[in-house]
Parts: sequence; structure tokens; C-alpha cells
Amino acid sequence: MTISVLPNTDKRGCTETLEKIGVFLRENGIKGYIPESICCSNFESVSEEEIFNKGDVIVTIGGDGTIIRYSKKAAEHKKPIIGINAGRVGYLANIEQSEYKLLAKLFSGDYKTEKRMMLDVKIIDESGNEAVYRALNDAVITSGFISRIIDVYAGVENDSVHYRADGIIISTPTGSTAYSMSAGGPIVDPSAECYCITPICSHSLSAKPIIMGADKTLSINAFSKKKTDIFLSVDGRKVANIKPKTKIMITKSEDYVELIRLNERNFYKTLSMKFSDLIK
Repeated sequence: MTISVLPNTDKRGCTETLEKIGVFLRENGIKGYIPESICCSNFESVSEEEIFNKGDVIVTIGGDGTIIRYSKKAAEHKKPIIGINAGRVGYLANIEQSEYKLLAKLFSGDYKTEKRMMLDVKIIDESGNEAVYRALNDAVITSGFISRIIDVYAGVENDSVHYRADGIIISTPTGSTAYSMSAGGPIVDPSAECYCITPICSHSLSAKPIIMGADKTLSINAFSKKKTDIFLSVDGRKVANIKPKTKIMITKSEDYVELIRLNERNFYKTLSMKFSDLIK
């Protein structure tokens, strides 16, 4: 077995954990790889693109954002991924930095995997040019100004729902505990096959989140009567400026992220633990 480690060195304790993992892998006769931009003993440095080919398993050290960033690349290469939490909330990370020796279970095969669905977000501009982005958490359409209302039509087949709001969030079950939850959306079991539309600060008391089957194609059109800039962000990264004639099509991706679980801390145990931490 070989392991590729992708650390976010801006996170507290990350560098020290990386060093410990390097020693741990060497002592167990396991080949480890890290990006060439990072210097650490007991690892072989390779390019970030090559690192996904080298490792049988991808290990990230950081917060949920680090896992989200690299998990989509891991899915493209059909590689399972596990996150070591060096952030705060850590819904996706399965183990903490102090638990790095649990990685020994990877060598023995004593672990489980969870498949997480993703979304394909296609943008078609008025000239017919297309771009596709992949989301593990969510796609968010918002105004470029705080508290500036936009009109969003979200439709399936020939029917649509009209939102007048600061924006909308289209989240996967994995993303239901992220921005969508903060905006009042439901928490969805991550093994479910669906996605959720959650309005952001809607100007209608009757506007509620909608859960849709993953077999549906969601068509979205957004505009502003005050000619406000509108942006599309995918997994927290701004990817496009949306014009009135821009079409956005959202479907379930054919690829899945395969998350590794090394302990019995499943989604509901993690949820209960994180909620308790937030109350303290």
C-alpha cells in the first residue's frame, strides 16, 4: 500500500502531525508521498497532480475545506480519502490529529467507506459557451452586495419556484450541515440521494427549503431588477458572474467521493458531538 498525504500547513499542529505520520509510515514499511511544495522527512515529494496517481489512499490534514478541495480530485482518480481534523467543526474528518496511529487500520483493511454524492453544475452563457463545476457541498447563487434582493427561478421540467431573496443554496446531503444549515435548511443523512434548495433571507414567509430527488435536473435562472451583480460559488469558490440570460443546470454527478471511516464515529455521533461543542 502507498499513501499520499495532503496537509494544510496553515492549520495549527498540522506540520507536527505530518512529521509524526512520516515516522509512523516509515516504521510500518509504508511508502508515503507529499506535494513537492512541502518539505518533510520520511516522504517522497511529487507534483500535486502526480500525488493522486501515486497513493492508493489519500489522507488530508486540515479542516473540512481541505477535504472538500482534494476529495473531488480523489474521486476523479477513483481513490478513497480520509481527513485528519485540524480545523474546528470537522463534519467530514473522521479522526483527530492525536489519533493518527489509527491509520494502521488502512494497512490491515480494517475500515469502512462511505459514498458521498456530488453535483455537476453546468453554466451556459448567452453565447452558448458551457462550463461544468463539481460540488461536494453546495452551489450558491447570491447578490454581489449585502442585503440586495435578487429573483431566482428554480425549476424541474416545466414547473418552477420563484424566490425573492439574498440568494439560494443548492446543497448535497454532505453540504446540508454547512451553509445550508446556517440558512435554516434541514440536516440530511449523507447516505441519501437527494439535494436541497434553501433560500437565503427570503422576503417571503412562505418560502421554505425544498428537498428534491437526485434523479431530477434542476434549472436555475437568476436576475436583479436593480442590475445588481449576481455570482455563482461552488464549494465556497466563486466561479462565475451570472447574467440574466445565463442558464444554470444542476444534476447528480456520476462520480462519488469515497470517504474512509476508521472508527465508529458515524454521522449521527459526529453530529451529536459537534452540537454539544457548539453549546459549550
